[in-house]
Amino acid sequence: MKIIVMGASGHGQVVADVLYQMWTKGRELEIVGFLDDDASLTGTKVMGLNVLGKLADLPAMPHDSIIMGIGDNVARARIYAELKSAGKRFVTAIHPSAVLAPDVVVGQGAVLCAGTVINTGAKVGENAIMNTCASLDHHSVLEAHAHVAPGVHLAGNVRVGEGALVGIGSCAVPGISIGAWSVVGAGTAVIRDVPSRATVGGVPAKPLS
Repeated sequence: MKIIVMGASGHGQVVADVLYQMWTKGRELEIVGFLDDDASLTGTKVMGLNVLGKLADLPAMPHDSIIMGIGDNVARARIYAELKSAGKRFVTAIHPSAVLAPDVVVGQGAVLCAGTVINTGAKVGENAIMNTCASLDHHSVLEAHAHVAPGVHLAGNVRVGEGALVGIGSCAVPGISIGAWSVVGAGTAVIRDVPSRATVGGVPAKPLS
């Protein structure tokens, strides 16, 4: 399976590494290269892989599947939706070190990075990110396009809404709802529900905007 990573910045490189680690464990895949809208990258190499052109050049590039390597949730969701509407096939990237209960459901295009732990009954939506050493406990839900940053620990029955960002090192107590397109700041302790499109931070979490 030939895969193109959409985005060559830091997150795109993390995604490429997850795919590489999958290959080392016997998955039949080939990373064709990156596409990125930074024109200065075209023709260069990142991680030894070619930056083939801009995102719009995808139709001209031989590939079987693609995966989003864009960290920004809004941009990632928009581009994902455009490519999905065009009938593109997305691969799901799960690092070999990730630990998933047998009944965990992972949506297409999701990225589960090194050290991820996801417990029984949990669901990860399409195009969502569980970043390095993050955990999602039992029966929790990470909706589409959301991003749980490195070192985040979410207790059981937590719901992270569509497109929400949970910042590095944060945590949430059981049963909490983090609203769609909200932002939880780094190191935050979430002990109450977070409304949609809110920004919170601190210990305990308080509104920041």
